[in-house]
Amino acid sequence: MAARRGAELLRPPESSGRATFLELFFDLAFVVALTRVSQRFAGLTDDTGWALVTGFGRTLLLFLALWLIWSHTAWITSRYEPEQPVIQAVVVGTMFAGLVMAVTLPRAMEERALSFTAAYLMVMVVRPLVVAAALRGHPRRLVPFRLAAWASVSAPLWLAGALGPDQLRLPLWAAALAVDYLAWTLGWPLPWLGAAAVARWRIAGMHLADRYQQMFLIALGESILVIGVVFSGVDYSAERAAAFAVAFATSALLWRIYFHRAGLLLTEALDRAGLPGRLGATSGRTHLLIVLSVLVTSVGYELVIDDPFGSPRPSWLLFVVGGPVLFLVARTRLEYEIFGRISRSRTIGLVALLLFTPALARWAPMVGLSVVSGVLALVALLDAWRSRGRPLEIPTSPVGRGAAGDRDSEA
Repeated sequence: MAARRGAELLRPPESSGRATFLELFFDLAFVVALTRVSQRFAGLTDDTGWALVTGFGRTLLLFLALWLIWSHTAWITSRYEPEQPVIQAVVVGTMFAGLVMAVTLPRAMEERALSFTAAYLMVMVVRPLVVAAALRGHPRRLVPFRLAAWASVSAPLWLAGALGPDQLRLPLWAAALAVDYLAWTLGWPLPWLGAAAVARWRIAGMHLADRYQQMFLIALGESILVIGVVFSGVDYSAERAAAFAVAFATSALLWRIYFHRAGLLLTEALDRAGLPGRLGATSGRTHLLIVLSVLVTSVGYELVIDDPFGSPRPSWLLFVVGGPVLFLVARTRLEYEIFGRISRSRTIGLVALLLFTPALARWAPMVGLSVVSGVLALVALLDAWRSRGRPLEIPTSPVGRGAAGDRDSEA
């Protein structure tokens, strides 16, 4: 009887694969969070050397913590019925915790470290226990128990970093985050129980693809917000207007390159995969890189619009060129995950950007962004030329291969 009541939380076969309004509402907290991450990156533009490295590392760590919260939630709503009151309460509670993390993020490495940590641990430790209790006697309750157990292992490191000396915060939190990501990768193994094979989990492929695509669009929306806010907040000039136009064109090209073929067919690839959990997990890591690349690129927009022909600085290359390079690397990985191949267009784009980088270090930021936009336009044109007159390909992912009967009954 208890197992039957717990089974009511699982997504039934007839459940819509599309993301619900609740999940779109949940994403609003992460709009704020991504904006704060972008602002922290923007604060590094005057740094050089070790200060730039450590500053980038601190912000990256905070972003990875946020991403873990968001991606776990995406998997929860992909495996459990989001119309159930318990799941809705879990999602709304996670949204509040995410909002707390977002508002504390600008000073999360300083005086707001404890608030950031408390919100993070509430999601990582308490949330899976709530889900496990709601599942009652259902065999799947072991999965959230695993999450809570591993989160309890990393929790002392998070708390020690928040309460201890400032100079130890970064290494302690880095170790804690490494434990959390390692646990996710290994399937949260426990003594006598082994690991939960994430690759064999039953998930709603359409739903998970929707969530990844929506997060990419949210990141793009944040970049558009940066373009508009920065341009509206500085004195008008023809040079800044040109930078504004080039920045917008760059974001439009990122959208075009992502959704050409591979990004568009992610849903079908997950639906066709014998082991959609495996493909979902790897594409989740790919989208982490894609979202990060868009955030980094948006900082480059801010630099260029604010001072298009200012003196070149080493740090601006990290954002103006580094962001698009990371995007092309991640998009190449996504293409392999969907089709098992790599297109020449993205290889050409990557090689071109890497070859141009030494020369761009001596030129004004506007020149750098213009070159980046030109290279992305070339990639988009090559994609269009290659696919002209051809029907959409059938996804043949080498990642999700396996028979449907191989899926884990526990998950």
